[in-house]
Amino acid sequence: MKEISPFDPQKFAVIGAGPVGCILAAFLAKGGYDVTLCDIIPELLKPALDPGIILEGAENLQQPVTRTCLTIDELADNLPDVIFITVKANALPLIVSAIEGFYKKGMFVVSWQNGIDTELEISKTLGDSPSMRAVVNYGCGLKGPCHVSMPFHHPPHFIQELDSESKDAAVAIAKSLTQSGLETSHTDQIISMVWRKAVMNACMNPVCAVTGLTMAQAMGDPIVFNIVDNLVKECIKVARANEINLGWDFYPFAINYMRNAGNHKPSMLMDIENKRRTEIDYINGKFVKYGQRAGIETPYNITLRSLVKGLESR
Repeated sequence: MKEISPFDPQKFAVIGAGPVGCILAAFLAKGGYDVTLCDIIPELLKPALDPGIILEGAENLQQPVTRTCLTIDELADNLPDVIFITVKANALPLIVSAIEGFYKKGMFVVSWQNGIDTELEISKTLGDSPSMRAVVNYGCGLKGPCHVSMPFHHPPHFIQELDSESKDAAVAIAKSLTQSGLETSHTDQIISMVWRKAVMNACMNPVCAVTGLTMAQAMGDPIVFNIVDNLVKECIKVARANEINLGWDFYPFAINYMRNAGNHKPSMLMDIENKRRTEIDYINGKFVKYGQRAGIETPYNITLRSLVKGLESR
């Protein structure tokens, strides 16, 4: 009987040339892999080939990728083994629909994003087998096209498959990332990790987006901190009502983590400043939804979601 060869990914595509995607693409290319960086904005992609993606801060690197493309359909010309989606979660339905046009069995799609249930958007269209979710532990901002600042990097990152039969592939992808210098571990606790991160995103991102404050400023202002504190408690209540394990000491951990986040603008504030749609529906909107499901009132999440939506409407 012919032995089935293990999954050994060599060709990767990264959708999104924002800071998160640039970091991922640069490390994979540095690891010697074939990397396609995809984005609809030509100006964002132009430096990716020459002089390459530049990372500064917690990591310092200059690395060109193999190729770039302006549409997801073009990925069919050089089929990747793994596709990482790094754009804002609100674009997921359109992106996954485009991937469906050339998807073949044995290809895997990873949500390398913030927010709750992003992996389910992938599985709705492609099924559970190719769908994976990651939790990313670095902070970043775009200084210019393919020029990224990294205020912090706290590896490892984590990845998990939706279908248990795809576990070996998830382990192989984690290995490829680690060998490229982006330490990543396979986990069977991704839901807990996603929610732990989502709680802090739900408390910092919209508050900073509405007030215009950095994370350090928001945590240092006693009046604004009162809102953050109540958001943390409300989100924890929703998670526990839905039997999500955050850990018994999550509240002090979250407060301490956010207090040490530094003078950093979260992505939602940068989106508002640049007149872009935010991920509010996949962050606070999810706490509202899961609160309703468990019969938990979520006035703080409802208020912050409404305020951010109001800013978006401008």
